[in-house]
Amino acid sequence: MDTKEILKKVRKIEIKTRRLSDHVFSGEYHTSFKGRGMTFSEVRQYQFGDDVRAIDWNVTARYNEPYVKVFEEERELTMMLMVDCSGSESFGTKNQLKSEIITEIAATLAFSSTQNNDKVGLILFSDEIELFIPPKKGKSHVLRIIRELIEFTPKSKKTDLAQALRFLSSVLKKKAIVFLISDFMIGDYEHTLKIAAKKHDVTGIRVFDRREEALPNIGMVNMLDAETRETLWVDTNSKAVRQNYEKYYHDNVHYFTNTFSRCGAGSVSSRVDESYVTKLLGYFKSRN
Repeated sequence: MDTKEILKKVRKIEIKTRRLSDHVFSGEYHTSFKGRGMTFSEVRQYQFGDDVRAIDWNVTARYNEPYVKVFEEERELTMMLMVDCSGSESFGTKNQLKSEIITEIAATLAFSSTQNNDKVGLILFSDEIELFIPPKKGKSHVLRIIRELIEFTPKSKKTDLAQALRFLSSVLKKKAIVFLISDFMIGDYEHTLKIAAKKHDVTGIRVFDRREEALPNIGMVNMLDAETRETLWVDTNSKAVRQNYEKYYHDNVHYFTNTFSRCGAGSVSSRVDESYVTKLLGYFKSRN
């Protein structure tokens, strides 16, 4: 993909996702993820309905009329986007690949963060850490993140969520808002998630395609494993084969949902052909 084509794609995603973050997500994001506390801002004259506990008695005595203290949220937060760039994200049977939806979700969240003057960073991972962009503020920084999401080519096709979570814990010393975006078609990450969720506000966003839920009965099929690159013939006529596949799929989904819940982390699932906007807004509102 040449530079001109990449810039065109970045601009297209910016227009779509920035509009969403400006008009839909920004307020919900701000409300859902609180700052570190309240700091004193100023004093002003008492108005009907003000909490009497906020009255500044020293200033009130000086001016012989009631004044109240005004506090504002100490806001500056850090968002870290952890994005799975393994081979399985290049699957899709409808209008878009999983990786394209993941890019849109990450871009929307990044713009929501910058609208609230928060820092945002990126971790791209497979079974290793492919790319780390430290958190910063600003539109140009967000556009760099989007560009990497579009054009980055990972060295590995495999997935290791536990390794990615260990890396997160090693590079982020202060509490952050963490969005872990993947298809979560792998297990064995509960221990590292529990450690990360104790320190950070973690949300898992599972992006999946409806064709992944079950194998169609279409006879002998030569299939390619997107992560190992191995090919094998699969007899989809076999009821046992189809049942085993469905069990494997639903076991992973069950592990994702239950593990995030047990670890005190949030979770969202969005199908490629569904509105991720509706799903994320519902999640933000439920947090409130």
